[in-house]
Amino acid sequence: MNTPKALFYLILFIMAGCAQPKEEKAIVYSYVEEPHSYAKPNNAFINHLNLDITVDFENEIIKGKATYDIVNNNSTQIILDSKHLDIESVTADGKETEFSLGAKDKIMGQPLTITIGKNTKKIEIVYKTTKDTEALQWLKPEQTTNKTKPFLFTQGQAILTRTWIPIQDSPQIRMTYEANVQVPKGLMAVMSAENPKEKNETGLYHFQMKQAIPAYLIALAVGDFGYKAISERTGVYAEKSMLNKAYDEFSDMEKMVSAAENLYGDYVWEQFDVIVLPPSFPFGGMENPRLTFATPTIIAGDKSLTSLIAHELAHSWSGNLVTNTTWNDFWINEGFTVYFEMRIMEAVYGKERAEMLALISRQDLDDELENLKDTPNATKLKLNLKGKNPDDAMNSIAYDKGYLFLRTLEETMGRDQFDAFLKQYFKEHAFSTMTTEKFVTYLNTNLLEKNKITFNTDEWINQPGVPKNQALITSDKLKNVENILQDFIVNNDFNQELTKDWTPQEWVHFIRNFPATMTAEQMKKLDDLLNLTNSSNSYIQMVWYEQALNHDYHGKNVDTKIAEFLNSVGRRWYVETIFKAFKRNNRLEDALKIYEKSRPKYHSVTVKTIDDLLGFEPEEEVIK
Repeated sequence: MNTPKALFYLILFIMAGCAQPKEEKAIVYSYVEEPHSYAKPNNAFINHLNLDITVDFENEIIKGKATYDIVNNNSTQIILDSKHLDIESVTADGKETEFSLGAKDKIMGQPLTITIGKNTKKIEIVYKTTKDTEALQWLKPEQTTNKTKPFLFTQGQAILTRTWIPIQDSPQIRMTYEANVQVPKGLMAVMSAENPKEKNETGLYHFQMKQAIPAYLIALAVGDFGYKAISERTGVYAEKSMLNKAYDEFSDMEKMVSAAENLYGDYVWEQFDVIVLPPSFPFGGMENPRLTFATPTIIAGDKSLTSLIAHELAHSWSGNLVTNTTWNDFWINEGFTVYFEMRIMEAVYGKERAEMLALISRQDLDDELENLKDTPNATKLKLNLKGKNPDDAMNSIAYDKGYLFLRTLEETMGRDQFDAFLKQYFKEHAFSTMTTEKFVTYLNTNLLEKNKITFNTDEWINQPGVPKNQALITSDKLKNVENILQDFIVNNDFNQELTKDWTPQEWVHFIRNFPATMTAEQMKKLDDLLNLTNSSNSYIQMVWYEQALNHDYHGKNVDTKIAEFLNSVGRRWYVETIFKAFKRNNRLEDALKIYEKSRPKYHSVTVKTIDDLLGFEPEEEVIK
């Protein structure tokens, strides 16, 4: 594999630092203050990780050792992040050394401080995970699709990798890695690395990630699944009963990769595969390099929800290649990615579909602005998350306001000029991190000042809400949907023929825009005609169930269907939306009854969000 130029220069820089005689002045690296990591990378940092671990399903732990190559700037200690880990021993350059775990913090865990020599270049930690490890979800066979064998997956973003690997868990510290992973025979392991395409007889799998990535992108999944190639560089992993469905649903992946390359440069990660995880996966997707983790809720049978795949693919440039320096700059990852996603969708499926998605994104932003009206500072793009869990800030602002900012820039500058700017941006900053302030300087120098354009960048980034010069997004198809809805409200009549070719996005727009005055009787009439309660599309289900709660509709056994949905889907966005509707409509007792049953099936990320939302206090605390 050809080493990217930026990485090549970084290696030279690191080698130069390591070669400095002790008596010379120490090198000062350019790491900024990190609010969510104990690491002090200006003193010493990890640049390569070697894992040798065993996945123990019986005891639900991962155990083994982690060996690290480090860059040591004449320091006598290195600090890693650790949370809910059992650290058994530590060596430096092959000799046992002192280590200590600092005070526990509910969000950040503990600093793991290791004594090293000024010339130490390698450390090794023997450790195991515990029952409180938040990144891991252990699933019993009955919680999987095939219901025959257990499953394990990790979720590292934002700061959970430290709960299954002692690591410097900051997005600005990048490392290569390799791993030997022992799993029970009959199961396969895959990682965000070079992956096997079939099971072996021993259950021992070797992985290598040759390109430097931040810790949150180190990922592992273990289960009974297979692989099916879509092209030479794209394919899907899924459990046997799901594999052909996933293959059909994601068959446009190669088209998406080609479209992305045509926009903003070569795909540098060689392979773009997707693994469909069990329903408890807390996100729509996670952009682990080479292997996106995805929820099964996007398998609709008609490729209608695959914009999520375009989104995770876009992260191969915005996020994985150019990474937010700290989680305060989260919009640098997600705003760019939503913009790129829309461009991929337009290239593959046409402008009208992309504009429908963009308009729904705009409405999501309005909803989020309303939710955050009492905390306006949370609607800024640049955040101050010190002392807060960065996961709590992963809302629509970074995604949809970030997209709208870039969309407005595009319309101000013209698409061709803006595309050239973004392509240059990704190329020049490959395998590095980006702060908001650094991006603003780059934007001014390379686009705005160069073209004598005045733009209210500071207002977009550092002020609450949305500036008045925002791009206006329209969709003829969604306008038609609004007209049909309005006609129904006025005349209490509905012509099904007008909806026979509707996409899920049109149905979602239709349902989301039910007025507050809509009656339960009108809900029943639509449900009798359209059978929305029994929809097989998860996105339509979510918005319909939310509206059923909002309008006190109980027809077609919808209450049972809502409970079944919450008991079978762990995607946080869906789950949170419906539980919020329960709470908003004074049905907290009903919500808690459902949640007590569904909670054990959710990942810790979803659990934390819903615990806080509903004020749920379990008798025996699971996540400390």
